[in-house]
Amino acid sequence: MHEVHIAVVGAGPVGLALALHAARLLPAARITVFDARAATHDVATDPRTLALSLGSVQFLQRLVDWAPPQAIAEVQVSQQPPSFGDAEVRIRAAELGVPLLGAVATYGEVVAPLQRGWEAAVAAEPRRLRLRLGTAVQAVKPMAGGVELDADIAECFDLAVVAEGGVFSGQVRKAVVHDYRQTAWVGTLALDGLQPGVALERFTREGPLALLPRADGRAALVWCVPSDADPVRPLAARQRLALLADRLPAAAGRPREITPLKDFALGLNAERTLVDGRSVRIGNAAQTLHPVAGQGLNLGLRDAHELVAALRHAADVDAALARVEWARSPDRWATIATTDFLARSFTWQLPGLGLARGLGLAALQQVAPARHWLARRMMFGSR
Repeated sequence: MHEVHIAVVGAGPVGLALALHAARLLPAARITVFDARAATHDVATDPRTLALSLGSVQFLQRLVDWAPPQAIAEVQVSQQPPSFGDAEVRIRAAELGVPLLGAVATYGEVVAPLQRGWEAAVAAEPRRLRLRLGTAVQAVKPMAGGVELDADIAECFDLAVVAEGGVFSGQVRKAVVHDYRQTAWVGTLALDGLQPGVALERFTREGPLALLPRADGRAALVWCVPSDADPVRPLAARQRLALLADRLPAAAGRPREITPLKDFALGLNAERTLVDGRSVRIGNAAQTLHPVAGQGLNLGLRDAHELVAALRHAADVDAALARVEWARSPDRWATIATTDFLARSFTWQLPGLGLARGLGLAALQQVAPARHWLARRMMFGSR
């Protein structure tokens, strides 16, 4: 492809990964990254927890010198009784012949090295690459043969990649929307007896509860409950520990300390298509998902990877955007549908639903090919 001028809106993990990947594989492209956060802001201190699949880890390691702070060697998925027998699925990296299933890192541990990598790339090629921190993009307007960005001044680009997402409660509603009327409580939990490198997901009566191992020996907690009958909000820390002890499996160990929890409303907010003229949305800008499967960031990084591949091999920008729309559709909608089904299932009041879910988990544990297929879909998406 001849020289193309690309604007990347959002210097989060997806936007920066897209910019770095494009800078290497599209040597004729001029790329400008915009973000509203100040240049003086130390993004490395952002403590939000990210769950990364193996495919995402490998992608990031090709872009920058990065080692995952905490590898995930095993995933255990279980259901709180009453259930069907021993309703549990265990997926192990060793069984699949891979070094790890994924990784856990803070937002700062992912974004800071990506930003340093982009700053180094900009310093090496300042006439081709730019970083515009402290510059909010107010609007992306279509124009003949490209787009116009309103970012303090009007600037024209051949392509705008919008990778600025945000959380469900603060987003403008897209084409496909569903409010799950669920709240995610997130924080950090210390447990006695939790095995290092083991991630846990527990299907409870209220909703899914996940523990992600951290490098400091603690676990990141994601606790999803109904917003209308929230059992967590009125409780003090000691009471929350007691409730968690009742909900978690024995493999999690004994909860002994919990940080103050933050709450977020959960919902599905997705575009039907990624492409609109010469604008393309990726990551949370294209689809915001329930955290039950931990696939939001991983899906966004696959969006970024596929977009660069399309730009690299297509004859022009329009052909590339048509290709990426077609290529991303199966993975996007399979992930959206699976996550949406799991999230909605916790709101259904159907007799025997818990028993059926437990039966499914027990059957999956016994059928190794099905379990391995699911694991590889979680690690690499639909290929």
